[in-house]
Amino acid sequence: KVGDKVPLALPGATLPGDFTIKAGKLRGVESNGMLCSAKELNIAEDADGLLILPSESKVGAPIADVLRGDTVLDLEITPNRPDLLSVTGIAREIATLTAKTFKDPRASIPQSVSAEVKVGLAVSDPVLCPFYTARAVRGVKVGSSPEWLRAKIEAVGLRSINNIVDLTNYVMLELGQPLHAFDADKLDGALQVRLAHEGEEFRALDGKTYKLAANQVVITDQRRAVAIAGVMGGEETGVTDGTVNVIFESACFQPQSIRRTSRTLGLSSDSSYRFERGVDAEGVLPASARATQLATEIAGGTAENVVWASAERSGEIGLKPTPLSLRASRVAALLGVEVPQTRIDQILTGFGLTKSAEGWQVPSFRADLTREVDLIEEVARVVGMETIPARTQARFAGASATDRNYDRAMTLRRAFVAQGFHEARSITLVPAEPLGLKFTQTDAASLLRVKNPMNDDQVVLRPGLLHGLLTAVRDNLRAGAKSVRLFEIGRVFGTQRPEESTHAAAVLAGPLAERNWRSGEGRGADIF
Repeated sequence: KVGDKVPLALPGATLPGDFTIKAGKLRGVESNGMLCSAKELNIAEDADGLLILPSESKVGAPIADVLRGDTVLDLEITPNRPDLLSVTGIAREIATLTAKTFKDPRASIPQSVSAEVKVGLAVSDPVLCPFYTARAVRGVKVGSSPEWLRAKIEAVGLRSINNIVDLTNYVMLELGQPLHAFDADKLDGALQVRLAHEGEEFRALDGKTYKLAANQVVITDQRRAVAIAGVMGGEETGVTDGTVNVIFESACFQPQSIRRTSRTLGLSSDSSYRFERGVDAEGVLPASARATQLATEIAGGTAENVVWASAERSGEIGLKPTPLSLRASRVAALLGVEVPQTRIDQILTGFGLTKSAEGWQVPSFRADLTREVDLIEEVARVVGMETIPARTQARFAGASATDRNYDRAMTLRRAFVAQGFHEARSITLVPAEPLGLKFTQTDAASLLRVKNPMNDDQVVLRPGLLHGLLTAVRDNLRAGAKSVRLFEIGRVFGTQRPEESTHAAAVLAGPLAERNWRSGEGRGADIF
């Protein structure tokens, strides 16, 4: 329409896909450029019409000045810190590390919660699902997300689907709490959280049908499973363009259960990634309220003033952990540097802990803090290891049994290398029947099996070294090696004492020497 500002590719410009714009005639009219959509600029997967730029954009300015790129932080989060799998968690961390003020967005989210558990939701196992909430928003209009929401979702590599699904992903990224949206009109009766029936079939949002096991938690209505708890929703009850009434699920599940289900089914999602590491139980209700707030703003509709919960009292789950004591003298003893008490208080308060007469109260989102030394570690990483002065350690220590074992192994390694062998390092997990080793019934009973193996090649702890060496020989010969000389020194395992012991093994294959004018074909490797 008149006044819109859009991207213009002039003749000579090259668009994504190596498409160069040229001047020419289009339906008899001279064309000196092309107006572009977001898809043509490769900043969106699809587009409805041209990309409308902000009204304050300067006409004639390079598009790069208008669409400034985001700064991308590529973070590697360790499994013990699920609180950092959200923008809120990262912001809290950065604020403390840089001595800035952190504002918790959850504090400003309006909540409307009933003090009673409404009949319409049943949880059969409070251990596997300690807290489950559902909230209905009726009369929504499902459609494309507003540009700001679409841009946020796509900036982190997620595909924009519709405004309802996108806002659940947005809240997950913002607060760290996974959500799921059901089409309320496709549900048959009340929701129930229960264990699946052995062999029960479920068609997920990825279009695949999965056979469930009896130890996997599912969300069901009165007729069938509608979601695999904490992993993925069902195709039959998903939100579509025709959805009018939605129910937002916000819950917390036992991490071990979600991890087992995800591994067994080979089904992973952004939700399962967070649930299997542990979500903050106290963030369940704020996330539900945040999703409701966004839904009424961008999709219209009316939210019900009830949150259904499985806890004894809505919003209160379990007991707070016992406060941890922290001694300034212990901080100095472990770190080797004096840290003022005011600095310690500032650091721990910034990470969300609160101080009382009993000690430091750990927030629900920091389940990794369980001991005094954990609090000292928090202080150390903010103060900085580089501030701790170095000191000369003792230069001599008497030889120990560990030293003697190491020297013995190194002597053996040098002897093998002197004979032309290469050292191999193989994985300690092997198949139930390794290469060349058909276990007898007695042997099989003494194997140490992994409870939840990643695959069929990593089922038991190795009872010997031959499997790894024979596998290496096979792979080398297949790759064209003429001769192979390998040795390995490593731990082997069994149920008989000692459970672990160190073995040495060697293997030879092929000719002992290259073919030459003196030896002809050469002698092949043999037992001698």
